[in-house]
Amino acid sequence: MLKHSPEFVVRMAATPDDVAAAQRLRYAVFVEEMGADGALVDHVARREADEFDPFAMHLLLEDMHPAAPAQLVGAYRLMDLACAAKAGRFYSETEFDLTALRNGHRRILELGRACVHPDYRGGLAMHRIWSGLAGFVLEKKYRILFGVASFHGTDLGPLAQPLSYLHANHLASRELAPVARASGAVAMDLLPAQTIDRKAAMVATPALIKAYLRLGGAIGQGAFVDHNFQTTDVCLVLDTADMDPKSRKLYATGGLQ
Repeated sequence: MLKHSPEFVVRMAATPDDVAAAQRLRYAVFVEEMGADGALVDHVARREADEFDPFAMHLLLEDMHPAAPAQLVGAYRLMDLACAAKAGRFYSETEFDLTALRNGHRRILELGRACVHPDYRGGLAMHRIWSGLAGFVLEKKYRILFGVASFHGTDLGPLAQPLSYLHANHLASRELAPVARASGAVAMDLLPAQTIDRKAAMVATPALIKAYLRLGGAIGQGAFVDHNFQTTDVCLVLDTADMDPKSRKLYATGGLQ
C-alpha cells in the first residue's frame, strides 16, 4: 500500500532509455509475475522485449513523488497503421485475423503490453493512463481502439464462465470483429447460455477487460491460447464514437504532459 499521494505524469517515451524502462517494468510484471518468456526477453538485463518495440509508441505513467518506489509505474504500447507497416504487422495479428478492422477505413490504434507496478494497482493509476491515452487519441483522431487482453493460464476449465459470458453478451459486430487464428484458436462458447453465472464470470474477468467493457468495448471471435505468456487471450475492440456520454467523460478527463 502506498504511503504517499502519487504525483502522476503521463507522457510518450522520447528516448531509448524510456523504452528500456518500460521493458523493465514489463519484465517484472509479465516474466516474474506471470511466467512469460520469449525469444527477445533479456533475463540478464531484466527486459521484456519483442520485435515490435522499435516501431511502436510507448505511453508511460510516472510518479514524480520523492517517496515513490519507482519513477515509472505504468506503461502501454501503442501501434497505428504506420507503425504496423514498419513492423510488418500489428502485434495482435500474430494471434488474430484483423481483416475486418483493416478494411474498415477508420483510423485504428492498437493498445498492448499494458502493465502497472503492483503497488499502484487498484487505485488511480490505470485511470490516469487511460485519461492520458484519451488525450492522445483525440489529438490524433483515432476512431477504433483494439488490442489483445489476457486471462492468466491456459487451462480452459477455470475460464469457462468468463469466456462463455463474453461470447454470449459482448461479441463485436462482424464488420469489426477480429478472428482468432487457427494455430491457437479455442471456442469461447464453452457453456450453454442458460448455465452462465454472471457474477462468477465477472469475478474471474481481469480488471483491464472489465474496463474496456464499461467503456463499450466488445470481443472478437474466439480466444487464442498463448503458451509463451501462459495466457488465454481475447481481442477487444472499442469504437470511440459509440461510447455513451458518461463513459466518454470518464475516458477523456486528462491528457499527456
